[in-house]
Amino acid sequence: MGYDMNEKTYSKDLDLTKLSPYGDTLNDSKVQLSFTLPIKNDELGVEAAKLLAKKMGILDPLVAESITLDNEFTMYIVYGSTSHTIDYTKIKVETVETDVMSKKEIEDYIDDNFSKNIVVVGASTGTDAHTVGIDAIMNMKGFAGHYGIERYRNIDAYNMGSQVENEELIKKALEVKADVLLISQTVTQKDVHIKNLVNLVELLEAENLRDKFIVIVGGPRITHELAKELGFDAGFGPKKYAEDVASFFIQELSKRK
Repeated sequence: MGYDMNEKTYSKDLDLTKLSPYGDTLNDSKVQLSFTLPIKNDELGVEAAKLLAKKMGILDPLVAESITLDNEFTMYIVYGSTSHTIDYTKIKVETVETDVMSKKEIEDYIDDNFSKNIVVVGASTGTDAHTVGIDAIMNMKGFAGHYGIERYRNIDAYNMGSQVENEELIKKALEVKADVLLISQTVTQKDVHIKNLVNLVELLEAENLRDKFIVIVGGPRITHELAKELGFDAGFGPKKYAEDVASFFIQELSKRK
């Protein structure tokens, strides 16, 4: 028998204490990576890409593609084998520990545990102009067949859109007596999202408002562990929907009562 972790049964030929990538056959350690170098697309550039791949621990690297982006910028796609393995059995990941409910179950839970509607204010804050994430959670139509919380009959949802300053978000939250703040962060270049999220928490703490709200952040590079480190109550990454977020905040609000 192989390993049985997370309800999955693995091949008896697989050693999860020495996990390596799968390419053509099990345990062959084959990987493909791409990167851009600020050099011309010529033989010298191909050799530079190979040498860089070797420095990364790639064995017998092959430059499968070299694509000219500009006169002095080239993207390389490199194929080879990694020399590294990891011990999968020792990995620990901090995740949101909550029972995910359906839309109807969430509405029934609110009816049974609260005497008023839950008020949620959400936005893509700072310079972030992307609304796909916040709209997927909040807008009535939702995303991929998962309705947003605007459709929930006992949740009052205020979607402020994009490029909302943290001060403006807090002002709106106080105005509507919000229970929950939802922050979406898509733009992450140079860790701009980290600075913006830290700023929000610092503003809340400065006004003694941090404990007044459940504060949640979501985005493609957000993890629950990162969110907790930054002072948030929870963090949600890709493939999370309104039910995941709403299930968390109604149960968290119930605990705090």
